[in-house]
Amino acid sequence: MIHTTTDFVPGKEIAEILGIARGSTVRARNIGRDIFAGLKNLVGGEIEEYTKLQAESREQALLRMKEDAERLGADAIINIRLATSMVTQGAAEILAYGTAVKFK
Repeated sequence: MIHTTTDFVPGKEIAEILGIARGSTVRARNIGRDIFAGLKNLVGGEIEEYTKLQAESREQALLRMKEDAERLGADAIINIRLATSMVTQGAAEILAYGTAVKFK
């Protein structure tokens, strides 16, 4: 399956739009990461614990979006976007979405 942030795939003609494929995850920080992040905040620099948490969350949301597109019978997902929002203090949602399409 092709995945792209563009609204077309070169050399392919879209025959049908199947709908929106979406996947999301809500993740919370944990006390261990917060302790290390607090220490890192004192000296400055990248907070690697949160970077890793964000990357894992993003990949899980993308995987769930791809699974949703497969259920729709898609050949590709075009115009993929990512969004994030705070659900509650210390927990955020990562949403991946795009247009599931079939090619001619």
